[in-house]
Amino acid sequence: MKNTFKKRLLSLPLLFIFLLSMTFVFTRFRPANAPVKTLVSSSKTVNSTAEMAGLQIYDSLQLQDLGLSKQAFIEGIKGYNYLRSTGKLNNDNVLSIVDFSMPSTEKRLFVFDMENLKLLFNTYVAHGRNSGKEYAENFSNVPESNMSSLGFYITKQTYNGEHGLSLKLEGEEKGINDNAESRAIVIHCADYVSEKTIKALGYIGRSLGCPALPKKYTKPIIETIKDGSCLFVYGNSSSYPSKSEILQLAS
Repeated sequence: MKNTFKKRLLSLPLLFIFLLSMTFVFTRFRPANAPVKTLVSSSKTVNSTAEMAGLQIYDSLQLQDLGLSKQAFIEGIKGYNYLRSTGKLNNDNVLSIVDFSMPSTEKRLFVFDMENLKLLFNTYVAHGRNSGKEYAENFSNVPESNMSSLGFYITKQTYNGEHGLSLKLEGEEKGINDNAESRAIVIHCADYVSEKTIKALGYIGRSLGCPALPKKYTKPIIETIKDGSCLFVYGNSSSYPSKSEILQLAS
């Protein structure tokens, strides 16, 4: 989060539909910790329009410069809007995206303020030790696999555990991440998620499957996204999109 963003303002009115029409005005700031705008959903008949709008937002905010996959952003918006439309999000002001198509040496957690159109946090995040070293390439929902799981989650309550302040996650995708609770997949801090570890190993340390964060940012991020916000974990998987019921229903 040491990156500095040049502040710019950009107004972009867009129309999205998901049973009801909604208009969003996008304000743009350009930080490495920073602003982004977001979205909305679409019914099947206007899905292509919503996707085009998402791509327009992605390009206007220059998210590619931060490394965020265009596909991760579009799918994240689709799932967020679907979960929001079904009333599952108690904290719908926030959308978090973990892009595991990026190497662990890059800041691949993105936390968006959906109401004020800002990118609030952009930092490192760990993947499971059996998912890969520098890159997360293998994913599993199986207990004791020590792998990360893809898909959409809803954040739950916080607790103090062996890693200090931690955040419980509820996997929303059957067969993909719905064992998150029984696997104790939570957001917590870890000393191995650091630039120091990158310099020593060439990649950040790995977890038992949890999206572990740098100690410095764990508390502010958890306090921002706790109690019912959407978390989307994206990765290079050819099978995930077709298996995800949420993405299918959102299309």
